[in-house]
Amino acid sequence: MSKKEKKKTDKLSFKRTVSNNVFAMKIAGKYSRAMVIAGLLYAIFGYFEWVYFDGIFMRKLIEALDTDAPFRSVMMFIIITGAVFFVLNLYEKYADNVIFPLGAVKLYGGVYKELFAKAKNVELRCYEDSDFYDKYTMAMDGAEEKIFTIIRSFWEFLVSIPALIAVFYFMFDIDHYAVLFIISPLIGNFIFGNYKQKYEYKRYQAQVPNNKVHNYVNRMMYLPDGAKEMRLSNVFELLKKQYKSATKKNVKAAVKYAFANCVLSFWRITFTFTIIFEGVLLYAIYRVLVSHTITLAQMAIMTSLMVAMTWILIRAFENIMNLIKNGIFVNNLRTFLEYEEKIPQDQKGDMPGEFESLEFENVCFSYKDEETIRDLSFRIDKGDIVALVGHNGAGKTTIIKLLLRFYDPSSGRILLNGKDIREYDLQAYRRLFATTFQDFAIFAMSIKENVLMGRHYENEDEIVHRSLRRAGILEKVESLPDGVNTVMTKEFDENGAVFSGGQHQKLAVARTFAKESPVKIFDEPSSALDPIAEYDLFKNIMKEGKDHTMVFISHRLSSVKNCDKVFMLEKGTIIERGSHRELIDAHGKYAKMYIRQAMNYLAVEDEKEVIL
Repeated sequence: MSKKEKKKTDKLSFKRTVSNNVFAMKIAGKYSRAMVIAGLLYAIFGYFEWVYFDGIFMRKLIEALDTDAPFRSVMMFIIITGAVFFVLNLYEKYADNVIFPLGAVKLYGGVYKELFAKAKNVELRCYEDSDFYDKYTMAMDGAEEKIFTIIRSFWEFLVSIPALIAVFYFMFDIDHYAVLFIISPLIGNFIFGNYKQKYEYKRYQAQVPNNKVHNYVNRMMYLPDGAKEMRLSNVFELLKKQYKSATKKNVKAAVKYAFANCVLSFWRITFTFTIIFEGVLLYAIYRVLVSHTITLAQMAIMTSLMVAMTWILIRAFENIMNLIKNGIFVNNLRTFLEYEEKIPQDQKGDMPGEFESLEFENVCFSYKDEETIRDLSFRIDKGDIVALVGHNGAGKTTIIKLLLRFYDPSSGRILLNGKDIREYDLQAYRRLFATTFQDFAIFAMSIKENVLMGRHYENEDEIVHRSLRRAGILEKVESLPDGVNTVMTKEFDENGAVFSGGQHQKLAVARTFAKESPVKIFDEPSSALDPIAEYDLFKNIMKEGKDHTMVFISHRLSSVKNCDKVFMLEKGTIIERGSHRELIDAHGKYAKMYIRQAMNYLAVEDEKEVIL
């Protein structure tokens, strides 16, 4: 990169940092204006106390003692100053213990509400992008604390400018040359300190992926998900290995920047403290004892003012660094909140009418530059019972994700009632479908809430019981002390229910039964069930198909025998289509797959023994 390009990049980076800090101040004002105003008053009062004490109070007091001023006037001056300082200190304590804590709570709630709303609104692909997820993690990493720091630093820096001018004037009034010592802390803070901050941020960036591993292992150690496996295998050793590896990488990152940070810290402290404190003291002693150009009282005032100037400069630098550092962190927050979703969950559009048909028209889809769906075309009409079958990786689940608009096709169209699904209101479109996912989640809430999933109906209890009965798990639920009100998992309730894999799957299927949608989608709904439970479940699912359009994904072809249409997929495209009987008679890949599965299930070696 040329010097001109680097200068341009630095300029843009500076503008972005300033813009990020303004963004943070706006966010803070949005949720707690009182905290923002208190931050300004806090800075004004704090610097006023500093400047007044070292520049005016100490000078007046020493001059009064030096000139034998009346004791009464000196005491009155001290009492008035003390009263003013008491009132200011009282406000500062009120701000520290009331305004700032309450404002931080409001800010925390507001910021995380926006973050969670954004996380819910971004498309599914974002969660599968490690770079995007890292930025989301950094955005969530103490966002409200960083914004609060920006508020304090922003006001402190602005107020420190007139404070420095005042102290500079007082110093200049005593000795014109003494103000040259200001160069030392400027070099220490704005040169060496600046480089130190940059190295610390680079170290933080290098450690973020490793901290993610630490958080994952920590989570696995206290959640019950992997408890059994840890006790029956050596997976704990693998987790420990991951943890150690991440720790070593963190140490390596720390070591990489340790020497530079050490050297920069040494020179920063030397220029910021050693040179100016000892230098001013020696210079003042010279003026008093050698050149006899200032009095002992002026020496005391000058050293006091220089100490004040040094600390104001240090605070000014720290505030600038806080604004730069937290401006960079806030950039992650801002980037995430300002991210324009490709498929926003709140996308508005036409309202879909009654479901009549769904059609894939020459659909192609690529994921991370790998084509997973190729020139796919098929049609589902109202009332159809359709099965998508094929080996793992054939693209079955991806089709469902495209159908639900978790992704959009790379090319081609998906049509609902003859219209591109991208033209519909997204939430209204998705309400047409009730889906059981293969990788479903059970939430730490009641069974009833796990079935209804936040939806509300007039006869909720009746719907929940009917859905659980159809899924074949009502008897188990009713045996629990709290029935449908039993909390799932022991995450928040030590009396929470822990189901088997098959029971969890039935609970997930019950959700699809409960949702009032014209199209029901079942992605491997019986993979964790035994054959008898599977038969009962599919019998109930088929009963549901009398009033709904149904889409199945299943590896077990025996479960899709009664479907109207079967689409056999391979490498993202349909290689065979027809009814079960038609595909068996065609003696293609579907027939071979069906016969092979039937032979394994019946434990026979001759295809003729399989009843088709």
